[in-house]
Amino acid sequence: MYKHLTSYIILLTSYFFFSCSGPSVPENAQRIDSKPSIYPDYTDVTLPANLCAPNFMVKDAQEVVARFSFENMEYVFGEDNKVIIDDDDWATIRDAAKGKSITVEVFCNNGDSWKAYAPFQLYISNDTIDPYISYRLIQPSYVAYEDLVLAQRNITNFDESDIYTNRLVQTEEKGQCINCHSYQNYSTSRMLFHMRQNWGGTMIVDNGKIQKVDLKTDRTISSGVYPAWHPSLNLVAFSTNNTMQTFRMKDNGKIEVFDTASDLILYDVDKNTVSTICNDSNHLESFPIWSPDGKTLYYCDALFEYAANDTTSKERQVIQRFGEIKYNIMRRSFNPHTHTFGEAEMVFDAASRDKSATLPRLSPDGRYLVFALGDFGCFHVWHNEADIYLVDLQQPDSIYRLNGLNSSLSESYPSFSSNGRWIMTDSRREDGNYTRPYISYFPKPAAGQVPKCCKAFAVPQKNPEYNILLTKSYNRPEFMRQPVTISPKEFATVAKTEARKASYK
Repeated sequence: MYKHLTSYIILLTSYFFFSCSGPSVPENAQRIDSKPSIYPDYTDVTLPANLCAPNFMVKDAQEVVARFSFENMEYVFGEDNKVIIDDDDWATIRDAAKGKSITVEVFCNNGDSWKAYAPFQLYISNDTIDPYISYRLIQPSYVAYEDLVLAQRNITNFDESDIYTNRLVQTEEKGQCINCHSYQNYSTSRMLFHMRQNWGGTMIVDNGKIQKVDLKTDRTISSGVYPAWHPSLNLVAFSTNNTMQTFRMKDNGKIEVFDTASDLILYDVDKNTVSTICNDSNHLESFPIWSPDGKTLYYCDALFEYAANDTTSKERQVIQRFGEIKYNIMRRSFNPHTHTFGEAEMVFDAASRDKSATLPRLSPDGRYLVFALGDFGCFHVWHNEADIYLVDLQQPDSIYRLNGLNSSLSESYPSFSSNGRWIMTDSRREDGNYTRPYISYFPKPAAGQVPKCCKAFAVPQKNPEYNILLTKSYNRPEFMRQPVTISPKEFATVAKTEARKASYK
């Protein structure tokens, strides 16, 4: 009996060994000169040295097999019409190919025969990327915010978790909206995010301690809106905004988001005080960001004068004059000892080009300024013509469109990785409706060389079909050196307390 049982176990083990040995490259496949059309498009992209596997699919194929090879290494993957790469195998071949490239050959079967497409390359950079990104997941329904999540993702693998979700505090009668999040110098030890409506306030994390503050004073337009942590001091620059929205009826655009008033304020976390940076009533100041050394504040500024003899509301005047709102990029010097600012100085005059520049960010070395450039207004995520541009601050008259990063649809909210070698943007390139985070390699330009980005790639997912099925947008993707370790429940406990009122200085 035991002899027969032993033979059965050997036979069963052999069956599983051979049946689970994985796919093989099809023989006698018809050669095709063109490269395969894969989703997401990872053909000939440059990837970070520590990025997770770039899984992909071929939408119109029934079966797909892909061979990954580097020198004497070879791996074959394929499952239905998807290529799901084994994590350990990917780490082995990726690490071996650092500074070089992996050759990928794709074979597709549409039911009649196999086709072998021209190979493409996956270039593996010597440069790593910050292991985490965070973003707000939001339905593009403009007024629905019953299910908002501030999430974080480890992009060296596929782990995603919630930082905070409004489902923990909102009720059927009282909803809550989660707004902008920000970190000090890519570190989560100091961070913040906003909550509006039910239990509204700004959540401030200072070295593990959570406090909820109310930044609205009788001297400011609103509480803090768009934030920027000082890189070393316990200070946060905010815009204060009266933000409105209107829906389009005459063109392909869905919605226009605009400010009827906006100023800049400085919040001292230690003293819980708010002070004014600039508040010219004829200017719309917004989107502050610090230089890496903390001695300069950059921001956007649009001159917009309301007609004195116009009896219509400010909102109506802005709606009627959308095309006139052109934001320039300005800066003011900052004294870290006295916490005072200098006079406004023009950095990039977009209005003279009949354009509008918003969402500025600086490279960690302080040399390069990136921003979204559109035809008008401040909310370029809804402007299909918006692209990401770069200015070399050592050559202020220069401006470069980052072709490798951009697409034919909207790009907005650019940001640099902490080593300055990668730029991430929010892009609508896939379907025009949902924003997805795309990343591009930004090699250090040689002397006299024009700065440029390599071809952008989508942040990989374990299931390459994930972003096709996801009916939420990724909003404000940010790089992080480490994850947020405070649990959503801890945040919710503090959220359901009264906010500490800031005082005006």
